[in-house]
Amino acid sequence: MELLTISKAAKKLGVHPNSLRNWEKRGLIKPVRLPGGQRRYSMNELNRLLQSGQLTDGQEAVVLYARVSTKKQADAGNLDRQMDRLRQYAQDHNFTIKAEFMDVASGLNQKRRGLTNVLKLAEQGEYKKLFIEYPDRLARFGYAYIERHLKYCGVEIIAIAEKEPADAQSELVRDLLSIVTSFSARLYGARGAKKVRQGFRELIAGVEPDEKAEEETD
Repeated sequence: MELLTISKAAKKLGVHPNSLRNWEKRGLIKPVRLPGGQRRYSMNELNRLLQSGQLTDGQEAVVLYARVSTKKQADAGNLDRQMDRLRQYAQDHNFTIKAEFMDVASGLNQKRRGLTNVLKLAEQGEYKKLFIEYPDRLARFGYAYIERHLKYCGVEIIAIAEKEPADAQSELVRDLLSIVTSFSARLYGARGAKKVRQGFRELIAGVEPDEKAEEETD
C-alpha cells in the first residue's frame, strides 16, 4: 500500500498541509504514524475523506476582512457597510463564508486582532480565499509581505472594489501624520514633533471630505 507524505497528500487534495493537520484534530482523517512520528496517508484514506462530503458542501469557504481607521467611521456605519458589501460579493459568487473579521485601527497598526485571526486561520489551512475591498484595508504598508505569507499558506487575496473610496486620501494623510510625528519626536523631541503634527493637521483639514460625501461612498 502506497503511503504519501503530508505535502504530497495535500497536493492530491488541492489544500495546504495545515488543512490535513487540522482535519486530523477534528477526527476527519487518520494518518499512519511512522516510528519517528511522521505522518503518512494512504490513497484509500484520502478517497474516503473526499467521498464523505465532510470537507465542503460544494461551495468554497472564504474569509472576509474589513477595516476602518477611526471610531468615527465605525460609528457612522462605514465598517458595517464595508462588511455587507463583502458578504454580498461572497453570496453572489457562490462562496461559503468561513469567518468574518473587522478592525477599527490604522493600516499601519500591525497588532490588529482581526488581522491576527486572518493570518492564524490561514496558517491552519482553514480557507483558500480572503476577500477585502481593496489592498489598503489589509495594510497601508507591507501589503506585499502579507500577500506573500498568505500565498505560502495557500490563500489568495481577492480585492473586490474597483477603486478606493473618496475618504482614502484623508486616511493616508492621517497615517503619514503618525509616521512623521514618530520620527520627528526622535529627531527633534516632543516640542518639534508638536509643530510638525500641527502642520499636518492643517493639511488633513484641507483634504477631509464632508461626512455626507463619506457616507454616500461607504
